[in-house]
Amino acid sequence: MAAILRTDLPFPIFRRGKVRDVYELGDRLLIVATDRISAFDCVMPEGIPDKGRILTAVASFWFKASEDLLPNHFRKAHEWPAELEPYRAELAGRAVVVEKTNPLPVECVVRGYLAGSGLKEYNATGEVCGVKLPAGLQLADRLPEPIFTPATKAESGHDENISFERMAEIVGADLAEKLRTLSLKLYQRGSELAAQRGILLADTKFEFGVAADGTLLLIDEALTPDSSRYWLADQWKPGITPPSLDKQFLRDYLETLKDWDKQDPAPHLPEPIVTGIRERYLDLAKRFGITI
Repeated sequence: MAAILRTDLPFPIFRRGKVRDVYELGDRLLIVATDRISAFDCVMPEGIPDKGRILTAVASFWFKASEDLLPNHFRKAHEWPAELEPYRAELAGRAVVVEKTNPLPVECVVRGYLAGSGLKEYNATGEVCGVKLPAGLQLADRLPEPIFTPATKAESGHDENISFERMAEIVGADLAEKLRTLSLKLYQRGSELAAQRGILLADTKFEFGVAADGTLLLIDEALTPDSSRYWLADQWKPGITPPSLDKQFLRDYLETLKDWDKQDPAPHLPEPIVTGIRERYLDLAKRFGITI
């Protein structure tokens, strides 16, 4: 089973992200989720077979489950244009047509538990992105309440956690406040639906864009195993990394590589790691009743 690492379609490139190839289709975009996978902001040489199809299906599930909170980029653009017909087989299950927006230059991160870069920052300062947290917290502790911790976006290199005040300087105070409110509502919705399936949504990130008519839309992906930490609720225990259905399996492996400095080029992945990631992503999709 081969992984698809790159697409080369005869349409203008809007951008190539770490995972998605995005093409221009007039006032719409074609988003193709490849099987690329990144960690520590580096794209791995190996892809994960079917990963793009899993991400597309999971993101579509969450866009549908959250459309009452705010519109998303499927708002009026989900038709399949005739010019894509010759590529239907190649794109099946991994491509969507969406409304074009002006993406906002920040990632909207919400954390309900302490992990990842948030844990490292907390251990150093007692805060995460300027949010003061109680003393004595440890890995995987549930926070008193979910916190909004934005970050800058980087197509290459490392994303950077920033304070809410810095975000307000970048996008404006009113929009920053709106993004924080919406992100917390989206996280709450995700947490509730995940809990019904025996999963804890530890943290996640959202991206937003402004449509031509000025409407704020949820874009890119939502609550996927690429953009979220999903833990098995019955095995969650503060102080240890809980078994997860996301990229943590990859991160944990990479942390064992003493000769890699988390800069490009990324190391090759052994087959058991590739297989392990694929199994976890498929497990998450299955728990939400998503067929790949």
